[in-house]
Amino acid sequence: MRRLNSGTVGIDHGDVVLFSDFEHDGEMWRGDGPRQNRVNVEFAELYLNPPHVQVSISMWDISNNTNIRADVQAENITAAGFDIVFRTWADTQVARVRVAWTSIGELANDEGWELY
Repeated sequence: MRRLNSGTVGIDHGDVVLFSDFEHDGEMWRGDGPRQNRVNVEFAELYLNPPHVQVSISMWDISNNTNIRADVQAENITAAGFDIVFRTWADTQVARVRVAWTSIGELANDEGWELY
């Protein structure tokens, strides 16, 4: 469990279309084997420390001709942002994916100050 020590907690969220490979016969749609797509997200405001980030698929369009295989994660989390990473493998055909995200963490407190 993570304990927040600040009196100011920030919550940010968004929805990101990671790719739409069906339209241009892209790698996620036509490829096979291990594939990934990575998108960087910047928070609306800088957190005091790297926040907790939750990601989930909010829309996907996947072929029913193959098995559905997907992995979505938040990686490289900093106080300023993070990467959403979508992975698939084998013969899965993914036309498009949108990912929702939420971050929760400490913000700088206006009443706190540093001497040096």
